[in-house]
Amino acid sequence: MKEPTDDWIYGAHSVRNALEAEPGRVRRVWVAAGRRSEALAALIDEARASGIRVESVDRRMLDRVAQGPHQGVAAQCHAVAPATEAELERRWPTFECPFILVLDQVQDPRNLGACLRSAEAAGVDAVLLPKRHAAGLTAAAVRTSSGAFEHLFVVAVTNLSRRLAWMKQQGVWTIGGHQDAETTLHELEIPSPTAVVVGGEGKGLRRLTMEHCDHLVRIPMAGAVSSLNVAVATGILLFEVVRTRQ
Repeated sequence: MKEPTDDWIYGAHSVRNALEAEPGRVRRVWVAAGRRSEALAALIDEARASGIRVESVDRRMLDRVAQGPHQGVAAQCHAVAPATEAELERRWPTFECPFILVLDQVQDPRNLGACLRSAEAAGVDAVLLPKRHAAGLTAAAVRTSSGAFEHLFVVAVTNLSRRLAWMKQQGVWTIGGHQDAETTLHELEIPSPTAVVVGGEGKGLRRLTMEHCDHLVRIPMAGAVSSLNVAVATGILLFEVVRTRQ
């Protein structure tokens, strides 16, 4: 995972989510000169009420800091830092029936953001990411999460295999997604507490990660393609756990 740095988020929805969930992260807000609407005025009022400086700038300045449509507004934010493993262990007793998502070397920030969005929607207690060889919590990842990141407990893990072993000692069953698994997702009676483990783009789960999974499952495919995008697969796996819990 790359070291976090100051980053820009852009678009009214993303900036509003940051102001509502974590205003302390926002350093300043840029608004395109001449751009006015009721929604934008409300966003400006919210920023100023939190003591955040709002600046009117030329739209070309927004074009330079944004990596996509910005709707005339962007915010410079302090670094996004994931929680530590010590924080995970302190919070662990508060998880009534732990539901964990483990992402093993997901490289694309947008895939990471989409996985985080599914995780928040499914109600996971924590998302575990390896510190190395994985996408960081960049503006692209946070933006793609569509506000989900601000409501998630995301933890950076030094040694994923060791942390999986620790979770198993806490009574968590680990279920890894693997396209060549003998058992399909719907054939497995999913136990609780549960950790869903998903591999990165291309290579999937690493060997040591697989060895620490109690079960490996594949998503049944009826079409010609042999695998799904990691974010899509993550959503399917998570919501199958939600379904069985209900």
